[in-house]
Amino acid sequence: MASHTYSPEAHSRAVTKFVKTHLDRIEMRCTKESGLKEKIVEHTKETGESINAFMLRAVQETMERDKAKN
Repeated sequence: MASHTYSPEAHSRAVTKFVKTHLDRIEMRCTKESGLKEKIVEHTKETGESINAFMLRAVQETMERDKAKN
């Protein structure tokens, strides 16, 4: 049986390749003065939800509400 050693560099390359081929990225920017980032972080800590999961849910629910209006 072949012995495999862990390589952080190989792992990093594999993760980068997966992200590039399977995921889309959207960046959200908010001013520091708004405090929105801290509010989002606190909210997700309270709900036990990841920031990404919360953002996806918020966008999906908003789009559904917008469609229902029309």
